[in-house]
Amino acid sequence: MATIWTQEDIDELKKAIRSGRLSVSYAGPPARAETFQSLAEMRALLAEMVKQVSGSTSSPPYRVAATKKGLGC
Repeated sequence: MATIWTQEDIDELKKAIRSGRLSVSYAGPPARAETFQSLAEMRALLAEMVKQVSGSTSSPPYRVAATKKGLGC
């Protein structure tokens, strides 16, 4: 079962990242605590949380190259 994240959970994780703590408690429901091994692990979860809360299931933005026909400037 996937965890449903909230904006409050995101805010708690951001606070922990800013303070350098590797443990975070989420109010829930369900209330839970998590201890991370590294800052990289925390940032990866934060990205996933933001993606889920924003409802973004689309692919990342992309760029379209502009080209000119011919050799002239």
